[in-house]
Amino acid sequence: MTMRPILTFLFAFIACASLGGPALAQQADAQLRALYEADWAWSLTEYEQQDDGEGGIEPTAHLPRVDPANQERRAAHTRETLAALNRIPLDALSEAERINAEVFRTNLENALTDARFREWEMPVNSDSAFWQYLDQRQGFRTAEEYRRYTGRMRDIPRFFAENIANMRAGLARGFTPPRATLAGRESAIAAYAVANVEQNPFYAAFNDMPSTIPADERERLRSEGRAAISEAVVPAFNDALRFFRDEYVPHTRTTLAATRLPDGRAYYAAQIRKYTTLDMSAEEIHQLGLREVARIDAEMRAVMRESGFQGTLPEFLTFLRTDPQFYARTPEELLMVSSYVVNRVNAKIGDVIGTLPRRRFTVLPVPDAIAPYYTSGRGGLESCLMNTYDLPSRPLYNIPALTLHECVPGHSLQAALSEEGQSLPAFRRQTYFSGFGEGWGLYSEWLGEEMGIYRTPYEHFGRLSYEMWRAARLVIDTGIHRYGWSRERAIEYLASHTALSQREVETEVDRYISWPGQALAYKLGELTIRRLRSEAETALGERFDERRFHDAILALGSTPLPVLEERIHRFIEEEQARAH
Repeated sequence: MTMRPILTFLFAFIACASLGGPALAQQADAQLRALYEADWAWSLTEYEQQDDGEGGIEPTAHLPRVDPANQERRAAHTRETLAALNRIPLDALSEAERINAEVFRTNLENALTDARFREWEMPVNSDSAFWQYLDQRQGFRTAEEYRRYTGRMRDIPRFFAENIANMRAGLARGFTPPRATLAGRESAIAAYAVANVEQNPFYAAFNDMPSTIPADERERLRSEGRAAISEAVVPAFNDALRFFRDEYVPHTRTTLAATRLPDGRAYYAAQIRKYTTLDMSAEEIHQLGLREVARIDAEMRAVMRESGFQGTLPEFLTFLRTDPQFYARTPEELLMVSSYVVNRVNAKIGDVIGTLPRRRFTVLPVPDAIAPYYTSGRGGLESCLMNTYDLPSRPLYNIPALTLHECVPGHSLQAALSEEGQSLPAFRRQTYFSGFGEGWGLYSEWLGEEMGIYRTPYEHFGRLSYEMWRAARLVIDTGIHRYGWSRERAIEYLASHTALSQREVETEVDRYISWPGQALAYKLGELTIRRLRSEAETALGERFDERRFHDAILALGSTPLPVLEERIHRFIEEEQARAH
């Protein structure tokens, strides 16, 4: 069934239900479920994904269409769907479906925001790009998965051509990342243009084929894969490399602030709303950031004195950045430190979280092709990535906080619980809000104090340095995009307030410049969770159980922060009722 008949049916269904109050109350949940389930089925088709049969999704044999006509068609569908949602009275829904409705509404509104500003014309920033995550590092389980992978490789030339056309349209109207943030990015494209097929990153999946696939079929699949890499992947990446290096970068904008983009003030305000899910102005966020920076600075100085260091805070930061004792000698050493943190957290995790996921993850290095400009780490459902590039810029005293944030109880655990949340509809299990998710990640770093993960003053300082990093983001992001800060001023501010290496400082500042608003989500989300915890502890006293509190947050799935606040207020009422 196409989406148009589905929506026509739903409009009629809703109109009939509105004839009587009792009928509307009985049918509201069913109406909402029909709407978001139809939209989810539509989105899977649109973005070339399918149900994997295990609660998740997997790609098909094609890549999505990203040309303007398809983008505008999707926006029209989203407007129709939002209109249908607006006809369902929220006050007639059950509690669970009210939450689903608010998440669904926010997803639709964010999609329309992207369409309003034609975000598809800038499919690259200092953190990510359209050419990333198309290759497979590990082997697949079935021959069908290999065939779909080869199909996607065959589709890369068309997919790249559409993205390049979009980027040319962005160039024409000045809608590009700042040129200052794109230096060296061509190396990430060149890494996939390797003509030696078996050295190309796209071939890695064929090196680890399961024995359950017959030997003759494995060889046939490898042959098809080699041909796709040689005939489609390598030429497409070479075309992209020439375009990016010779045409795109030389003509990108030389300004930094998002407010210098077309309709820039509205664009930056929309990005703040999208990533934080809060109604806060840039001015309010900037002032909050300054207060948080001052508070954390005092704590950092106290820990410095606890370490026995005799000197000033800038001298201590220099000591931390330069003393060899704080740095791994090999990538494996850094990965082992992170893995050991995971092991120690697993011994304590049951004390702070009641419901734990079945799925497990592994700790892996960030892929070589993107590591030079990639952030320190990133959590995921199947793997938690640690950046082992340029080891002198990866101090080990930061690894416990980074691992708590990205792996457990942070993003990898959070993603597994979301996927396994059978009470959540399919679209909810694949929804991610930065304010909620990154707020939980930063809160997880703080939980490490409770679990005894930080064993030395240096590791405690690393945790505070990471918290300062997120507080400084509030100042820097708004400083750049609202107050016109230079890149140099932003770098100096972050370097002078944290123990991050110079490479990390510059990588992060470029990320804030080219991805306005996203960096605000971490601290604002964490402050929301810690405030709600304080409210729960005050209201419940000795009856407060942090395992139940954390379960209430994680069982909710990713939601806008106002929805989280409403849920925790109900949690407090429920816990009070349990005590009587």
